Amino acid sequence: MKILDIGKRVLQEEKKALENLIEALDENFEKAVQLILDTKGKVIVTGMGKSGHIGNKIAATLASTGTPAFFLHPAEAIHGDLGMISREDIVLAISNSGETPELLAIIPTIKRWGNKIISITNNPKSSLAQESDIHLFLNVEKEACPLNLAPTSSSTATLALGDALAVALLEMRGFTAEDFAQFHPGGSLGKKLMKVKEIMHTGDKLPVISPDTPLKETVIIMSEKGFGAALVAEDNKLIGIITDGDLRRFIKAGGSIDKSYAKDAMTASPKTISEDRLVVEALELMERYNITVLPVVKNSSIAGLIHMHDILKSGVI
Repeated sequence: MKILDIGKRVLQEEKKALENLIEALDENFEKAVQLILDTKGKVIVTGMGKSGHIGNKIAATLASTGTPAFFLHPAEAIHGDLGMISREDIVLAISNSGETPELLAIIPTIKRWGNKIISITNNPKSSLAQESDIHLFLNVEKEACPLNLAPTSSSTATLALGDALAVALLEMRGFTAEDFAQFHPGGSLGKKLMKVKEIMHTGDKLPVISPDTPLKETVIIMSEKGFGAALVAEDNKLIGIITDGDLRRFIKAGGSIDKSYAKDAMTASPKTISEDRLVVEALELMERYNITVLPVVKNSSIAGLIHMHDILKSGVI
């Protein structure tokens, strides 16, 4: 058999497993989501072996999308880590067979404490399913492994079901990109969700001038502030911008720096951005119009200024 054929067969088997899972999804899924939404505690995810590895990922996904969660290893739980579970927590127990000894060993204590249990198994008649408050059925017919032994289709289905739970909870909570950014302050994800106000220059650092500022003085201010631009404003309302390029074009057209004013060389109604927009949006705007300086406004008033160098230093790109 060709290697490529094996790969395609495995993916087809796992695709079928996901299709079966979709068919099996019922009102228990809705009950599970609602139970988690209503709790004031955390979601404690637990499972052994491959189910444990998948459970670890599910816990991480839940935690990063607004649902407090962590993974508890059942073997460690038997030896004291059950103390990590508080009264208001919900336990999400994962076992393909539903008969994992280490998992079943901690269920009586959890039930005695009154914690609700949501289980994910491939056997609705299993011990774990029967002891749970809500059972989610995987409905996997066979593993992609030709021996039907190695967790493949079942682990894929479990992971997908965990994603479905996390996304349903995310949407029901109205979780936003801004919320996501709070949980991802580091790495590329957090940086892509960085807002303009986090990197913009403000206050005395800004090269703000009036339209009647002599152009010779404007050049000095532009040089001192170091942005290669000056913001032209009336009562702090932005009406124009002067960049190094504007000055060159003004002089080339016969203008005189000694006898002219800022209003004579400025570009009226320049491109701007709000301080609450994302830095990546500012970058897209600057690239589209081939500009390196972008005024930041709030209700038409000058709030700040960002330069392409600021975006490069932010690590967004």
